[in-house]
Amino acid sequence: MIDLKHLRGKRYAVMGLAKSGLATARALADAGVEILAWDDGEAGRAAATAAGIPLTDLNTADLSGVEALVLSPGIPHSFPKPNAVAARAKDAGLPIVGDIELLYRAQPKAAYVGITGTNGKSTTTALIGHILALAGRRIQVGGNLGTPVLSFEPLGEDGIYVLEMSSYQLELVPSVGFNVAILLNVTPDHLDRHGGMDGYVAAKRRIFQHPKRSHTAIVGVDDAHCRAVFEDLEHTVPCAVVPVSAERPTKGIHVLDGKLYDGGAEPVIDLAGIAALPGRHNWQNAAAAFAAARACGVPVDTILEGLRSFPGLAHRQQMVADRNGIRFVNDSKATNADAAAKALVCYDPIYWIIGGQPKEGGLDGLEPFMPRIRHAFLIGQATEQFAAWLDRHGVAYTRCGTLEAAVPAAAAMARDEALPGATVLLSPACASWDQFRSFEHRGEVFAALVNDFLVKKEIAG
Repeated sequence: MIDLKHLRGKRYAVMGLAKSGLATARALADAGVEILAWDDGEAGRAAATAAGIPLTDLNTADLSGVEALVLSPGIPHSFPKPNAVAARAKDAGLPIVGDIELLYRAQPKAAYVGITGTNGKSTTTALIGHILALAGRRIQVGGNLGTPVLSFEPLGEDGIYVLEMSSYQLELVPSVGFNVAILLNVTPDHLDRHGGMDGYVAAKRRIFQHPKRSHTAIVGVDDAHCRAVFEDLEHTVPCAVVPVSAERPTKGIHVLDGKLYDGGAEPVIDLAGIAALPGRHNWQNAAAAFAAARACGVPVDTILEGLRSFPGLAHRQQMVADRNGIRFVNDSKATNADAAAKALVCYDPIYWIIGGQPKEGGLDGLEPFMPRIRHAFLIGQATEQFAAWLDRHGVAYTRCGTLEAAVPAAAAMARDEALPGATVLLSPACASWDQFRSFEHRGEVFAALVNDFLVKKEIAG
């Protein structure tokens, strides 16, 4: 756990007591900080009570003497409407920060690699961590990806914190300067939380907010928003600005037809043969990870070894099984159409399991991939909305309702049709909250159902 003893005797408020909030409250309490902890949800309060964290209703508590409000990134403080506690803190003139800000203040001598983007940031974060670990560096990997940062080990000046940063988190780190800062891509998402597209882009751009502390800014240039950010940074910041692309040559790192180029005429590696990095979107992730590892001083040979040995990330085009010519792929992290597109381009024919809690735009933008869809299997709240969309685009589908019904139906059809390259793909293009605790839970259920189908030998060996 990160030692926050430099805050001993001070008073902090903690709002939101899910995983990262509880870790924050524990770290502050262990350091002798007076904490005022609260969650508007009963589950969060129950978890805090079970962990021995005293509760104080921040909706009515006296905030005098409080140094700052440590806010869970999922709680709105501006758009579409600020949470009441966040509004009280602003009215009282309190700084509103996140747990990553506390990490940075406690471990200022460590190096920081920050990764953001609408899609691909989890894979890129894990890939960079994998390469740095292979190189023998002392690292901790987390942030928006899994591990709460105040649960990290203290690393000091020879360590590197590799942090996935959501747009929400980037609004809560006023002091954090990344030694290597990466912006992968920007497509519309979370627009209600940022007051529109301009606010969302501005939040993502905060990864570069302290360029004098950075020695490398890495920007994906395959979308218009990021190209504009790159062109501006190139002329305004006092650090190296490296473009990466999976579509076109650049003066930085780029990938063409699966081959990665490091500024020379000859490729340094062919990514097309790496099973854990399928598709152009993963080639962009690999290019960004290559650039980041180079910026951290990792030898090229070690980087290439890391790319080849990367095991992949659960729920991101995770190969659950490959049996008798049928692949089963868990892409539960694809919670919007743009993320689903990254998987659809990789397989053909596809027995596509889709649905859940729909997001703005639904399946719009996926029209070019529909010839790859052999059949769609609909689940969750989005069933009727997606059925109407599929009708308009001439795609056959079955209303399954649940994943428990969809998996055996898709697997049986793939088995019976026995088409070359058949893939049963869970890439829902939806949030998971209507039927699951999280996208991870949804992916775990998918994997268990696939295993159950195979164990029952419903696919003949």
